[in-house]
Amino acid sequence: MKKHGMINREIASVLARMGHTDQLTIADCGLPIPEGVACIDLSYTLGKPSFVEILSELLKDFEAEKLYIADEMKAGNPAVYDEVKQLECAIDEITHEQLKEMTKQSKVIIRTGEATPYANVILQAGVIF
Repeated sequence: MKKHGMINREIASVLARMGHTDQLTIADCGLPIPEGVACIDLSYTLGKPSFVEILSELLKDFEAEKLYIADEMKAGNPAVYDEVKQLECAIDEITHEQLKEMTKQSKVIIRTGEATPYANVILQAGVIF
């Protein structure tokens, strides 16, 4: 059994298969899941688990060189925006429509129970060397 890091089997498996520039999405419970993109659904009730909780835990076990968020997050969800902006990672702000289109390239979408607007992020894999 794993001692450290992500213990969710599906997430740990996806992280182990990610290569440089591959992308994964962490989504609120309302983001549409594109046809053909794998989804790991962690939601169990509105708000649980939260977007920030899953993002924080995932980044302990995943090397991200860049994050993509919707620029609408700044005005539409300032509390989550402030949490994301504190991360030590480059952040590109794009439109929500562009973000939804980009999710089609994600290796997986991790769906949270988050029920606040624009609580979505695409993480682009970096390298650990």
